[in-house]
Amino acid sequence: MFRSLFTAATGMQAQQLMVDVISNNIANVNTTGFKASRAQFQDLLYQQDRSPGAPSETGMQVPAGIQVGLGVRPAAVQKLFTQGDFINTGNSLDLVIQGDGFFQMSRPDGTIAYTKAGAFSLDKDGRIVNPDGYPIEPPINIPTTATSVTVAFNGDVNVLTSGQTAPTLVGSIQLARFINPSGLQAIGKNLFLATDASGDPITGAPDSQGFGDIAQGYLENSNVNIVQELANLITAQRAFDLNSKAVQASDQMLQTTSAMKA
Repeated sequence: MFRSLFTAATGMQAQQLMVDVISNNIANVNTTGFKASRAQFQDLLYQQDRSPGAPSETGMQVPAGIQVGLGVRPAAVQKLFTQGDFINTGNSLDLVIQGDGFFQMSRPDGTIAYTKAGAFSLDKDGRIVNPDGYPIEPPINIPTTATSVTVAFNGDVNVLTSGQTAPTLVGSIQLARFINPSGLQAIGKNLFLATDASGDPITGAPDSQGFGDIAQGYLENSNVNIVQELANLITAQRAFDLNSKAVQASDQMLQTTSAMKA
């Protein structure tokens, strides 16, 4: 009975984590470039009262032993990097990656962060930056005399200035991709950092060497499937209820045992 109490408690804790992950997914259903997370679990150790294949009292071999599980634990919360829906904004500095790859952003400490959110704008120096002011890497400056900005599918950024009839190339966007993007560390602000699990970034031009191409005037919406998340939420809630009933049943059995008289 004591064992069942602790086993059911691990189930309640696991379902609480499941609800936490689902809640974060639902909260970011309209976050540009957001990637949904999925909680994964493992069963805990098993108490071996009798091992499978052990000899029986008659000298025969038992076909199945007695193994009692001790509950569940979280194994991982994995990011799912499936493509989200594209939204047509018409903004010349809204960019989307059609396929594999991340935009590279230079943080104030000099490190590089990676993002799928292509909602860019210009700072006072004419640099292309994200909503937090982090410039794209390598940096691209748009001259103040520019009347239009065009980003080609291969990442080339061209501007047209007043008095010119031909566009001028001012820079090229470089993308990064990873062998294991699920190993990236999410740090908020739609940014990820490389880790040993993700592997070192592989950089290159869009539409080359396995990289996706860039579309101008679009944003990638969150890849959260709200219907699936709501179904998962109901499942997690019911599982939490069942585990709580197992705790109540164990408590009632203990109460009955403690009330017995010799």
